[in-house]
Amino acid sequence: MADKTVDQVEKTEQRLYGLWKKSNDRTVSKDIKALSEAYRVAVAQVDTVLPFFVLSQNYNAQTRDFELFIGSVYERDGLETLTLPAGIYARMTVRPWLKCLWGPAIGAAKRFFYTHCLPGSPYEAMNMEYECHTEKSLGRHPEIELFFAVEKKAVL
Repeated sequence: MADKTVDQVEKTEQRLYGLWKKSNDRTVSKDIKALSEAYRVAVAQVDTVLPFFVLSQNYNAQTRDFELFIGSVYERDGLETLTLPAGIYARMTVRPWLKCLWGPAIGAAKRFFYTHCLPGSPYEAMNMEYECHTEKSLGRHPEIELFFAVEKKAVL
């Protein structure tokens, strides 16, 4: 489950290399699995690539479609680039009860952030979020960090 703590971090620009795919709330689990496999083939890596990023952006609430990116910091021919912008990010740590429950744990953390943390805060979402998997994702008590791009709300 998600640690209910959300903190704010200032991040510098970071370049990632990976693959993009259009996705949807209904197909995201299958899409992440397929895109992750395609990424591993593209980088000729059978084992886990770390750090590993799963990013979504440009979510459309009406159609529930978004852009999905899978990648890492390792440049390889044939991969597309993504630049994570410098700025303010909200950060949450997710620790599923079991490794096979990553999807539900991440979904619960995202719902908590958007329904409990963001409303009433001085920030608004910038429609870009990502998971960062590191060595901490692999152990007996796995965890990942979720990052949500945010900015100060405009003062009227």
